[in-house]
Amino acid sequence: MALRNGIFVHSLDHWAAAVRTPDGELRLASGRKPELPAGLLAVPGVRGVLRMAEMGYLLPIMRRRLPEARLPVEGAGSAAALGATVVVSRAIRGSRLSPLTAELLGASLALVPAMASLRGSQVAGYHGAEHKAIGGYEHGQAAEQATKEHDRCGSHMVGPMLAASVVGNVLVNRLPASRRGPARLVAGVAAIGAATEVFGWMTRHHDNPVSRALRWPGYELQRVAATREPTEQELEVAQAALHEVLRLEGAKPLTV
Repeated sequence: MALRNGIFVHSLDHWAAAVRTPDGELRLASGRKPELPAGLLAVPGVRGVLRMAEMGYLLPIMRRRLPEARLPVEGAGSAAALGATVVVSRAIRGSRLSPLTAELLGASLALVPAMASLRGSQVAGYHGAEHKAIGGYEHGQAAEQATKEHDRCGSHMVGPMLAASVVGNVLVNRLPASRRGPARLVAGVAAIGAATEVFGWMTRHHDNPVSRALRWPGYELQRVAATREPTEQELEVAQAALHEVLRLEGAKPLTV
């Protein structure tokens, strides 16, 4: 995960974050992740929701141990975009548009805050640095030689997540108004579970034509807006976070 001023990475058992302070100092924090129930992690749909909840649990811990860290959505611009998105989405759902059209527009608007936090900011640079550091390690090459796009980037979940959310919300709109609130929450959780399962399938079947087609929008999003070529300083931060996780896992950083 790219931060406004650094990188937050995690393995199965540990996490690490590295940031660059305004005065140029590189700060680092790390720790062990909570142990999730093995039985639930084996259940399709449930495991993805658990991993998402785990991230939500870890972010406040990371912020306490590394107060200098700034999340991607922090800042007046991202807050304004989020508020405007909520208002416009509600207006669209209350309009005379068909339920499917309204949900498609609402789901597309959900991307606005994320794009506002990425485009034209350091987040895109740190996002690219994250991909290059991890990609270089995975392929046994220097981080500088790796691409700024990555197969396991969360951008590849955007398409499946939007599709699952639209289907779920269209079904919710058929319910009585008094039941739509709880049902929309259930539909949102189910969409996360479905999207993470599709994402996992894409990762396991990298060369499958369907997998390549599903990854294409994510690659384009990374190429156009979500990432940029990082500076040497940004790449140093990403490598510091990666090396710390590798140290905690007992693995050796790549020497090229």
